[in-house]
Amino acid sequence: MEGARQVRSPRGSTLTARSWSTEAPLRMLQNNLDPEVAERPDDLVVYGGTGRAARDWRSFDAMVRTLTTLGPEETMIVQSGRPVGVLQTHEWAPRVLIANSNLVADWATWPEFRRLERLGLTMYGQMTAGSWIYIGTQGIVQGTYETFAAVAEKRFGGTLAGTLTLTGGCGGMGGAQPLAVTLNGGACLIVDVDPSRLQRRAHHRYLDEIADDLDSAVDVALRAKQDHRAWSVGVVGNAASIFPELVRRGVEIDIVTDQTSAHDPLSYLPEDVGLDDWHDYAETKPEEFTERARASMAKQVRAMVEFGDHGAEVFDYGNSIRDEARKAGYDRAFDFPGFVPAYIRPLFCEGRGPFRWVALSGDPADIAVTDRAVLDLFPDNRRLHTWITGAQRRIAFQGLPARICWLGQGERDKAGLAFNDLVASGKITAPIVIGRDHLDTGSVASPYRETEGMIDGSDAIADWPLLNALVNTASGATWVSIHHGGGVGIGRSQHAGQVTVADGTPLAAQKLARVLTNDPAMGIIRHVDAGYDLAEDTAAAQDIRIPMQEGWAATR
Repeated sequence: MEGARQVRSPRGSTLTARSWSTEAPLRMLQNNLDPEVAERPDDLVVYGGTGRAARDWRSFDAMVRTLTTLGPEETMIVQSGRPVGVLQTHEWAPRVLIANSNLVADWATWPEFRRLERLGLTMYGQMTAGSWIYIGTQGIVQGTYETFAAVAEKRFGGTLAGTLTLTGGCGGMGGAQPLAVTLNGGACLIVDVDPSRLQRRAHHRYLDEIADDLDSAVDVALRAKQDHRAWSVGVVGNAASIFPELVRRGVEIDIVTDQTSAHDPLSYLPEDVGLDDWHDYAETKPEEFTERARASMAKQVRAMVEFGDHGAEVFDYGNSIRDEARKAGYDRAFDFPGFVPAYIRPLFCEGRGPFRWVALSGDPADIAVTDRAVLDLFPDNRRLHTWITGAQRRIAFQGLPARICWLGQGERDKAGLAFNDLVASGKITAPIVIGRDHLDTGSVASPYRETEGMIDGSDAIADWPLLNALVNTASGATWVSIHHGGGVGIGRSQHAGQVTVADGTPLAAQKLARVLTNDPAMGIIRHVDAGYDLAEDTAAAQDIRIPMQEGWAATR
């Protein structure tokens, strides 16, 4: 791509911008395009097939230049990866406001989005790509770990030892799956069409080995299951072919899911299309390619349903593959649930979700200090301790060193303030940025993922992520974003992100206390409004005011 170059974030404690509140988004924008982090950095693609950090290289250069000179009471406005203005605001305002790939409802379709993208008018921001808080595959590992831990507790007595998980997709977010399974004690067989993705995950120790062929992969996986050994094996192939073949063979698989980039049919390779022909075919004949990709997805989903019929635990991991299979004519596509209603919603009702942070110094020792702080803050959280200690052994940092863990209401603010104190005391050598995945308790509306099956039927109400962004803007977040699409595709979700800097100052402490209290509180409020008893109990325990309940109590 014109203007492409290798990008790497600055390290250390020396500013290249005017303040840490602008240095932080500058470093994170550059970190998203670090070759260790991004899938196709030359094309500005961070993850998910098409998720970009900037619309084009001219826009990237303009954002870097603007962030370097931005004042402490100014805000840069970014429209789908392009900086369009700088406005005078105030010190509590975000330094950057971002909106990515938002289309008016009747126009929110892939063909219309791609038309506008070809005209250079928009870009796909995915979730954390276009909001500059993607931290490589490490960013999704912990959420994936939490999901498989919930599967273990629901179905297998609290551990995946002695089970075999089958899944597809080892690039981007999908690359977290084998490690998440093995951290929970299980065996994993993962399929990908691209050998380089499997090789990358093996290099980063997320995947234990790559088999030469399907027979070898099945043998290794079944031996690991029989021996109750945590082990993962990858095999090159198309899930649309391999999943049905494993059903035909009667392989004893306990858990089945998928995390290919099925949200965008152009990012799912159809059967009988060569890897080298993929992108040219998708670009020159997108409608034909989409039809063939959906037909292949339908074959894969049919096999997943058949595994469920045979007793396996089967779930959609939020990539919209069920709906794509439905569009291809498969009428049982929704016979298995999405992962949020199946396992995660109780955590959301507690304001619990993916809390992530990055050491702007670039020094892994700073993450070690924060790891210890988190373990000391929450000594009784067994799952958290298992995760942190496992991550210290197995997670290879990509780009700036980072960590993630799931924390709830009343926990995130404690961690953020502890980090700020560590920066102030010099125990951490440079500021920490604190953000989260957009997949969180109150920041997304997605009827095929985070808000699938809400008990009041409010799956598609998109007010909540927009309110979340407004609340974080009002609370002092350093940068705030609203996106359309994300991991389930155009027209299927609305979501919001926030990132806040812990630079050791009293002002940062005030902002962190408010943002990291109010951000998860929006999730609790959202679930109270939907009628979840656990959310009501959490709101009462955390002193979150719910006006509708106050009025009801006063009049009944």
